[in-house]
Amino acid sequence: MILNVILAILVLSIIIIVHEFGHFIIAKANGVHVLEFAVGMGPKFLTIKKGETKYSFSLFLFGGYCMMLGDEYMEMAVTDSLDADEDDEDFEDKKEAAKKEFAKKYDESRSYDNKSVWARIAITLAGPVFNFFLALVCSIIIIGNIGYDPATIDYVADNSVASTAGLEEGDLILAINNDKINFAREYNFFINYHADETFTITYLRDGQKYKTTITPEYQVTSKYLLGLMISENCGISSVSEDSAASEAGFKDGDVIKSVNGNEVSTNTEITDYITSSNGEEMTFVVSRNGEDVTLVATPRLSESEGYVTGFSCYGQRVKLSPIQSVKYAFLEVGYDIGTVVDSLGMLFTGKLSVNNLSGPVGTVSAMSEIVEESKSDGAFYVFLNLINLCGLISANLGVMNLLPIPGLDGGKLIFLLIEAVRGKPIDKKYAGIVTIIGVIFLVILMAYVLFHDIYSLF
Repeated sequence: MILNVILAILVLSIIIIVHEFGHFIIAKANGVHVLEFAVGMGPKFLTIKKGETKYSFSLFLFGGYCMMLGDEYMEMAVTDSLDADEDDEDFEDKKEAAKKEFAKKYDESRSYDNKSVWARIAITLAGPVFNFFLALVCSIIIIGNIGYDPATIDYVADNSVASTAGLEEGDLILAINNDKINFAREYNFFINYHADETFTITYLRDGQKYKTTITPEYQVTSKYLLGLMISENCGISSVSEDSAASEAGFKDGDVIKSVNGNEVSTNTEITDYITSSNGEEMTFVVSRNGEDVTLVATPRLSESEGYVTGFSCYGQRVKLSPIQSVKYAFLEVGYDIGTVVDSLGMLFTGKLSVNNLSGPVGTVSAMSEIVEESKSDGAFYVFLNLINLCGLISANLGVMNLLPIPGLDGGKLIFLLIEAVRGKPIDKKYAGIVTIIGVIFLVILMAYVLFHDIYSLF
């Protein structure tokens, strides 16, 4: 478990370092004096001075920063260098004198603040852009190795809304409400948050395009369940107490490999087998601690209600050529970015709450669980799962950093764009006040998310 947490922290650290490296490399390209590029936090154990930049490595290899010459650095360095108390009557005079001495040590023309507004916009944008680039690299690795998940219809229930609308197994969904669909995940994301909405599907069958309208039907039904929470990679994340699954011997961390002799690869596929079992005994093969274990369970009838369409897309992966892999990697990054944007919109409409947000603790915990679940498949699949998560989180971080909140890159971009339009920067006093408000908001939000993450672990 400790190794899983270390791996998760290292992945998060790589994402943050790539973000800071984006700022660093574009700052260098624009002639900004980069004072320090740091990897990690806490006490430094290695420092290398190369040219004008100090490269440092800290004991705790989590995160990092890029320190550029500029007003913020000067203010911090000058204040730290003064022994006088801020209440000292001569403090401001001493501060001004220290600033003049500080300025003699550096070429102020190479300060971040003295570069053109467009250079500063490029430097600020570079962090999120490098996060998107990292997400693209991760997607190329994933799709190049295991393919992509086309939105192929794998199951259509008899006498359902889907069968009445003319859908059949093997149909490929191309669009929903004229929005292009490239992945099964896109359909599943849509139906999770728009379950009660009528929608139009464009699909491909035998080389011909067709359209049909689906109106989900609200049903109160009796459904066969085992009492399992199954993740996308068929790993069991939780087993309900006193359930059919717990009686059969299922355990957290088991990975389901087959159901009644049929190999499975998605949680939707497993769920469909269970719900259509008619309460008959079922045989499961699960991977546990590197060994295959056979379990026999009998699903129990349970009443459920909700909107149903009567069809499923399992998301079975299909291998692609190298060129097609790159194409779909771009599309996947676009999907990841769009999902984050849509999710943020749902926070404001009430479809999602702040409790759905996850901070570093929750992210590391989730990553650790996924590493544990994929261990039985071998080191290569642990690597692929980490790469997949790295891409998802990197795209997420890129979007979040572009939010127009003071204290984030997006907030700084707003100030810079206003400066570009009006031809002069916003008064530093007002910009400082707005930034402080933004930082306070972020600190409160992060504290709440951190508390919720820790609370959720127990």
